[in-house]
Amino acid sequence: MAQTAGVKPITIVGRVASERERCLGMTDAERAWRKQWLKDQVLAANEPVYVEEYWRERTNPIRRIYRKPLDVFYTALTPFLGAQRAADYRYITGKLGLMALGILGIHYYFKYHGNDWTKKGGWRVIRTKPMVLPGQPGFPFKSERTQDSDYANRGFKSSPL
Repeated sequence: MAQTAGVKPITIVGRVASERERCLGMTDAERAWRKQWLKDQVLAANEPVYVEEYWRERTNPIRRIYRKPLDVFYTALTPFLGAQRAADYRYITGKLGLMALGILGIHYYFKYHGNDWTKKGGWRVIRTKPMVLPGQPGFPFKSERTQDSDYANRGFKSSPL
């Protein structure tokens, strides 16, 4: 369906929308009308208006639930810091929280779900041989792996079974 519902759209600016038309000459009535029209385009000091019911109707309930903790944080900081700075702190706090959650998740995964002889899945972490140059302590490097079975051990030898 068309935005104008079948009615031809007209501009409310009128003939004086383009600079060329204004240069051709304007009557006093057109000049006063344009002055008022330009004044009407300026937003009021309290714009944009935040309407709670409008926001509630347009946002998903799940989104409102997971945003609630940081919204409470934002409303607590707003009187002290101002709206913009509180919004910045809200944004930064959310991102740092997500990064911390990701780091903790990765740590948990590697600590409790590593690849060993008891399971088939998981990421296998292999330590490479350290670079030891002549003149450094520990040169030449001697590996702890002395037998062939040490290379595919995957924690079997240190198992209590």
